[in-house]
Amino acid sequence: MNKKHLWGVLLVLAISGYVLYVDLKATPVKQLLAAARNINLFALLLVFCLMLLSYGCEATILSILTSRKGEPKRSKWAFFRIPIIQALFNAITPMSSGGQPAQLAAMVQMGVEGGRATSLLLMKFIIYQIVVFVAYVVTIVSGFHLVASKFAAMAFFIIIGFLLHISSILFLLAALFAYNWTKKAANWLMDLLAKFIKPERVEKWRQATMAKIDTFYTESQKLKKEKKKLCLSLLLTILQMLCFYSIPYMVLVTLNVHASWLAVTQMNIMITMFMAIIPLPGASGGAEYSFQTLFTAFVSSNGALVLGMFLWRFVTYFFGMILGIFGWIFKPQKIKSSRND
Repeated sequence: MNKKHLWGVLLVLAISGYVLYVDLKATPVKQLLAAARNINLFALLLVFCLMLLSYGCEATILSILTSRKGEPKRSKWAFFRIPIIQALFNAITPMSSGGQPAQLAAMVQMGVEGGRATSLLLMKFIIYQIVVFVAYVVTIVSGFHLVASKFAAMAFFIIIGFLLHISSILFLLAALFAYNWTKKAANWLMDLLAKFIKPERVEKWRQATMAKIDTFYTESQKLKKEKKKLCLSLLLTILQMLCFYSIPYMVLVTLNVHASWLAVTQMNIMITMFMAIIPLPGASGGAEYSFQTLFTAFVSSNGALVLGMFLWRFVTYFFGMILGIFGWIFKPQKIKSSRND
């Protein structure tokens, strides 16, 4: 971690601390104490278990994709530290931009050659994006009315986040399944941009875009040949996302608030879309605001709402940061591949 990352940590703590201070200042202590006394400790334990299981699923996916005949056996810790390191760097960099480079560094540290590590992470990313694409589309079709009818301003920003996500996912899917058309479309777009922007800069963008399209396509062809790995990874990714998206519902159970799992999960997915357009590390400020805005539909007590927001934010964000710091410090034994990639 460098100074930029440390500034990211401080910025996140400062913004989150300020939001918490404002909430606590506006919330009577009696309400907070009443909500705290009502906590279901077993459900609280399950909240943390869901987050750990989400990380465990991601680690297992990487283990499956990495495995091959003649490959040396690596420890479970070596794989588990990859998603928690990603959680740390996603949390402290704007738009979660540091997560994937941190994963790559973690895989190299455990002995996977850099080129192959990049390829494996790209395979995992493709699978993840396909699952997320389905989840977003289903949620918008079936649950958007929950937000639009009560929180019109929030609905607007959720739509923007949805369009950003879907645009990137559709580009990825086009590169996988319509390779030639995607390259032609990208070239046409670059030619159009060259009329308004310096041609030298556009040419750099063109080369980078073409390289990414080629890489996505190449890795997708590899993935198609690994049908067993593909199916297992797909199932584990679905389980991973179910665990993560179910955390707010379990937080409400912890507070003994009765709600529909489906409705709460739909709300959580839409919060994720909204957080995508906040350019601060960890979407600080916006994440807390969106949680409180949307979950007033389920929680009547302001004390329970603030406590629920804090529990949700800690488990899905700060808990990963803490684990990620330990993951970064305690490196596994470096075991090189037994054959050249």
